[in-house]
Amino acid sequence: MNEKVKKEIISWGKSIMIAAFVAIICRTFLFSPTTVHGESMSPTFHDMDKILLSKVSGIQRFDMVVFQAPDAKEQYIKRVIGLPGDKIEMKDDVLYINGEVLTEPYLDNLKERNGGHKLTGDFTLRELTGEEVVPTNHVFVLGDNRLVSHDSRYFGFITMDSIIGEVKFRFYPLQHVGLPE
Repeated sequence: MNEKVKKEIISWGKSIMIAAFVAIICRTFLFSPTTVHGESMSPTFHDMDKILLSKVSGIQRFDMVVFQAPDAKEQYIKRVIGLPGDKIEMKDDVLYINGEVLTEPYLDNLKERNGGHKLTGDFTLRELTGEEVVPTNHVFVLGDNRLVSHDSRYFGFITMDSIIGEVKFRFYPLQHVGLPE
């Protein structure tokens, strides 16, 4: 093998190693692809949708997050409803945070399809968890498909440390590629 070929192979090898290193760093610390399992976030996301998570986002109310389930060896995707210090109540399918009505437009289509029946049963945070407000370093999450979602109404608060990332982009199926609602 001549010297020119050896240099070309070494050059390509270095490039591949650097690219792999950058990809590993990005996936570990910045973003990660994952797959939605189940229908708890329908109609926003469906079973087998492919999404991209940001691991460096600050979590805000109504962000969709993927987290390590507190009651199973799997990951869940849900919407953040309550932040630390929030008092939460659901009454007649209306969400109250700290006494103020908050609209949930992402539920409008599901409410129409449900024929006017309530999607979410009435509750207060105290009734579900024994707490008046969401504790420090925790969030309260609900699935968009409230009739089938296994969420904070059943397993309580999730810790911020259990959040793997915020959903930033859907890349499959191709007809639904784009930013989440």
